[in-house]
Amino acid sequence: MPTNVSPANGLFRRFTIQALLFLVIVPLGMTPATGDNWPQWRGPRGTGISTEKSIPTRWSSSENLAWRTPLPGQGGATPAVWDDRVFVTSADGDALVLLCLNTKDGQVLWRQTVGDGNQDARAGEGNSASPSPATDGKHVWVFFSTGILACYTVDGQPVWRADVGERYGTLDIQFGMTSTPVLDGDYLYLQLIHGPMKRDDDTRIGKIIKLDKTTGKTVWELDRITDVVFECKHSYASPFIYQDAEQRFLVAHGADCTTAHDLETGRELWRLSGLNGTTNINPTRHDPTFRFVASPGIANGTIVIPTAKRGPTVALKVDGRLTGELQDQPDVLRWTLPQTPDVSIPLVVDDLVYLLHKDGRLQCVDVKTGDEVYFERTHTVQHRTSPLYADGHIYFCGKDGVCTVVKAGRNFEVVASNAMGGESITASPIVAGGTLYIRTYEALYAIRR
Repeated sequence: MPTNVSPANGLFRRFTIQALLFLVIVPLGMTPATGDNWPQWRGPRGTGISTEKSIPTRWSSSENLAWRTPLPGQGGATPAVWDDRVFVTSADGDALVLLCLNTKDGQVLWRQTVGDGNQDARAGEGNSASPSPATDGKHVWVFFSTGILACYTVDGQPVWRADVGERYGTLDIQFGMTSTPVLDGDYLYLQLIHGPMKRDDDTRIGKIIKLDKTTGKTVWELDRITDVVFECKHSYASPFIYQDAEQRFLVAHGADCTTAHDLETGRELWRLSGLNGTTNINPTRHDPTFRFVASPGIANGTIVIPTAKRGPTVALKVDGRLTGELQDQPDVLRWTLPQTPDVSIPLVVDDLVYLLHKDGRLQCVDVKTGDEVYFERTHTVQHRTSPLYADGHIYFCGKDGVCTVVKAGRNFEVVASNAMGGESITASPIVAGGTLYIRTYEALYAIRR
């Protein structure tokens, strides 16, 4: 039986006969059923989709709980999983740490202090342990909002460390640089989009960067030029790799626009401007506080682009090679919605797009037409997680620790509502190796049948 389940925790006080039966049925030492690894933020394909089956939809102290490991402090970073190891970052007072846990029983295998200077954002909107780690099974990369980017072996040995603020310009962003680097092959890609939030200061930094993952050396860096002002300079979104049968490119999102970049050179391939007010895409007035948080959702042939606050959601048709300024090419716009999720990344599954709004409402639209399938309320609380798809269900969690499971498809159905003992959640749920992982401010949970 796992020894790291806190007996003082109000939700998970004890294991019941079901947990004992699990240990009887599954021989000691056997690892969980194999399945997809979850190597980085939004999973193996960058889509938030798992191909695994038989993932629990209900869990509690007596049902489907494999283990609970307390964490040293809060954080919004989603774990990364490779085979029998799960990596998660956390704050521990002033320190910023990386932990490696055993997927079988949740025991901490090693811990490294990567840096210090943790800062809690105002209004409880996260801290410096917000970007998520990435791994290729040999190394693990971690980034913190302070600007520290580091690489370790999966056994916890340091490989390299860099301060992106020193290298590419001092970070100046209201809630910390929460953008997560994307791992692709032998490289890491970063977007650093920020600048002084002053109305009379036109200083702004927009960097797209490619690093050698084994050395941390810069392969190329690109200045992403915009004319945005005030808080529009700030982007908390993360870059992603778009891929289909014919093309691969990097997608960056921030400073009132979305851009695509050649992976070899960084050259800008296309740009979608006009996302912030008084344009044909967003006819409302320009908003000087239009900062992007949610990243685009990707699918084969479509990129679903969220904006911010009361701005629109735009779907791009990517079944051909796009080029130039796209707001002047209406034929590449599949559809535009007047609402946007603001924080959660759009999830595209088959022919449907799921948009989780910050107030807990779930909007489902047709991926090709944008026609609304449903727009329903789930759990009425602030939601800052991005939805996960696994085995016919959509998973997401509210900040108060209630995780909702909705049946995927055109008929809205809440399958389960699982309370996590009042522990706050801003990290998104993930699935790897037959296990659902949920990271709260207090602990990491492994849930499996």
